[in-house]
Amino acid sequence: MPLVGHTHRKAAVAFILVTALLDIMSMGIVIPVLAPLIEQLAASPHYAGVWNGVFVSLWAAMQFLCSPIIGSLSDRFGRRPVVLLSVAGLAADFLLMAVAPSMWWLAVGRILGGITSSSFTTAFAYMADITAPEDRARGYGLIGAAFSAGFVAGPLIGGALGEISLRAPFWAASGLCGIAFLYGYFVLPESLAPEKRMAFSWKRANPFGAMRLLQSHPELAGLATVNFLLYFAHHVFSAVFVLYAGERYGWSAWQVGALLAMTGGLDMIMQGMLVGPVVKRLGDRRTMIIGLCFGAIGLACMGFAPTGWLFVAAMFPNALWGLAMPTIQALMTRRVSESEQGQLQGANNSVGSIAGVISPLFFGTIYSLSAGSGAPLPFIGSAFLIAALVLALAACIGQRGTARDEGGSLDFAAPPH
Repeated sequence: MPLVGHTHRKAAVAFILVTALLDIMSMGIVIPVLAPLIEQLAASPHYAGVWNGVFVSLWAAMQFLCSPIIGSLSDRFGRRPVVLLSVAGLAADFLLMAVAPSMWWLAVGRILGGITSSSFTTAFAYMADITAPEDRARGYGLIGAAFSAGFVAGPLIGGALGEISLRAPFWAASGLCGIAFLYGYFVLPESLAPEKRMAFSWKRANPFGAMRLLQSHPELAGLATVNFLLYFAHHVFSAVFVLYAGERYGWSAWQVGALLAMTGGLDMIMQGMLVGPVVKRLGDRRTMIIGLCFGAIGLACMGFAPTGWLFVAAMFPNALWGLAMPTIQALMTRRVSESEQGQLQGANNSVGSIAGVISPLFFGTIYSLSAGSGAPLPFIGSAFLIAALVLALAACIGQRGTARDEGGSLDFAAPPH
């Protein structure tokens, strides 16, 4: 398959977006039925809770360990074979879970899923290969919009299929990944020229070795810190939102689901439609800071909102938070060479995995200390207020860490190896 040229670029971008959409949709499809299936196989609500926690930890651990490996393999062998193998592995993962006869086989499926879902690192690296530095924020915004679309559609489809059978969503997810593989096999060109590839090294491919890349340049380290804080603050939703909405506003499961779909829709609009024009006008740096600041404002308003309608209103300024992620990614890609893009994305994914382990535990604890009568923390919205402070800190670090770029257009040489 030839390298990406001008005539192949649109097809390549389309495949990356379709792959991102199908991957997220395939994972979202199983959300409504995974816990009931665990309970069915465990034959005990108590053990189902334990197994569910184990599965979450297994998936996050595999992401942490394997993201740098997947990224480094793409730096060595090219993006195309790694993306295709990852998508095929994800199809096999869902097929295994569709027929899993026991909890242990389901656990193997979750491990395989954590490994193969690390293909996201290669998708981001591919986008860096085929877009100019000044256009990367828009490209990453499109990937983010595809993620959001999959996040909205997946659970809705999974819930409908789950009415037929607890196994049906897994078959559907496997089929979607199979379609993505066939589409990519015939459409996707390679994006990384052989002369720009880097020899594979376990020293760089392990998560701690990959993170050394983030320390290779002071501004890269600062942006990595901003990235970690963004992930950390974002997990306030996965950790406490459902409990918080039910306790404070009395929302039902249907209302919470509808609001999550609305959140995904707003994020899709922000990243898919607004990132490009805003970056073109203000530059990556200013767009990143604006996104972080509005995210902080939105979270603070959510924490203080005395009614459900005011909480919903706060979602609109909070949606501008979606401007931050693609611009952080774009700024970071300019500080490494083309042969290190996969390693960079692997390191970023490991950073996100660490935040994904720590943050839910932290915010879950904060919520437990603030909910109910006689709680040690007197305000039930404390978790959202702390998340707002975390984003405000991220904005300050981002502003200081890229201070010499007052024009918002960064283009640094790669750090020395």
